Amino acid sequence: GRIARRYDLMNRLMTLGRDRAWRRYTVARLTGDGGPGRILDVATGTGDLALEARRQYPDAQVVGLDFTPEMLLLARQKAALPHNPHPALDLTAGDALRLPFPDAVFDGVVSGFALRNVTDIPAAFAEMARVTRPGGRVACLEIAKPRTPFFRQLFQLYFYRFVPLIGGLLTGQRQAYTYLPHSLTAFLTPDEIVQVMRRSGWEQVGYKRLMLGAVAVHVGVRSIEP
Repeated sequence: GRIARRYDLMNRLMTLGRDRAWRRYTVARLTGDGGPGRILDVATGTGDLALEARRQYPDAQVVGLDFTPEMLLLARQKAALPHNPHPALDLTAGDALRLPFPDAVFDGVVSGFALRNVTDIPAAFAEMARVTRPGGRVACLEIAKPRTPFFRQLFQLYFYRFVPLIGGLLTGQRQAYTYLPHSLTAFLTPDEIVQVMRRSGWEQVGYKRLMLGAVAVHVGVRSIEP
């Protein structure tokens, strides 16, 4: 919550302005037969991914969930701006590991840069699967380590040195942005996330790397239970 006010600006700087395009790509992965009717954005933050879902699927009901009140307040303010689609987003407080929804009520689930911040990634994917109807889709945007040594070194220099410095200057919370690169050190690889998703109720699982491998969009389809 301490970094909420500068969160969007830091996202633009950390991603060199590419985060908007990544979100568009992520939300577009939900397209199926007729498009989703009800979408959940887990750990919605200031609502960018949920708002992108409203733009791409104007007839869908979009629900954004986050456990940080400051983020939800900013999301509500952003959703109320004249240039954003209406009706306003349905925003609610909640825990990604205990989603406050019945089983099989969403056609699609998205998340953006959320998995590194949950304490139990398999449980998070299992909860996403629980609230998604059979045949529904998931798309998760996450940071990943580039595979080639040269780009991996550039990536580490950027995230371990530049990001904490700029984050500290803009927000006064350097420690919060020091956490970001260190959280990636022990984070699962895209291939490991694929295995977790398969064990958590998802099939047709895969991912696509973007920005020279520095981010990955993970996708899957909810298993159709017998």
